[in-house]
Amino acid sequence: MNTTETIARIQALRGVRPIAMLTAYDYPTARLLDETGVDIILVGDSLGMVVMGYPDTTHVTLPHMIHHGEMVARAVKTALVVVDMPIHTYDTPDQAVKSARTLAATGAGAVKLEGGVEKAPHIAAIRAAGIPVMGHIGLLPQKVLEEGGYKMKGRSEEEAAALMEDISAIAAAGAFAAVVECTKGSTARRITARSPIPTIGIGAGHGTSDGEVVVIHDLVGAFPWFTPSFVKPQAQVSEEIAHAVRTWKAHLTLPS
Repeated sequence: MNTTETIARIQALRGVRPIAMLTAYDYPTARLLDETGVDIILVGDSLGMVVMGYPDTTHVTLPHMIHHGEMVARAVKTALVVVDMPIHTYDTPDQAVKSARTLAATGAGAVKLEGGVEKAPHIAAIRAAGIPVMGHIGLLPQKVLEEGGYKMKGRSEEEAAALMEDISAIAAAGAFAAVVECTKGSTARRITARSPIPTIGIGAGHGTSDGEVVVIHDLVGAFPWFTPSFVKPQAQVSEEIAHAVRTWKAHLTLPS
């Protein structure tokens, strides 16, 4: 798979059809998603919550992302594999390049990092090292502790203006696309209209971005203890698993 060609193909989808992006954290899930024709598979640091049981993404480390990135990259033949850079692995441009190189060595085609204007130098440094970068603006999950929770962005004109600057800065730095998370719908539309690169929304309303990303566990009902309000599960995998186990248990027999 030629990463440059794959990214160009994804960028060319803008205005043609929505870009489909889903998370995966293991080989079988990634292989299934790839075979459905999903455009981008994200090895998200959301694995900290839906796989590892932590309350947020701030507990995820570089070794965690390497471990799961390798599983996913092994499975995928067509989609673009993007791996999240976990918290405190890109605090400086030099550190960002070192971490990005480590993650690219998993076989992933690109990395993703959170932040706008302040992270433009980091994006530029990673791009100069030859590694594609996806940006992430709006709500930044890695800042949940310092911000005191998950709060909708782009509500005020001041916040909206800052987000416009963010998208322009990360695009100019070389990001090929950007996730826009938990941002007021009207603001997300303005960001998309302003953006020279594709925007991929999550929790920003349908039809406000060039595509959408969803955590696979939320989409298929595999994490029944919490489902974000902006996701409508298309299956209830957890119920199927519980039913299968109960059926199996009911048919166990002792030696005669």
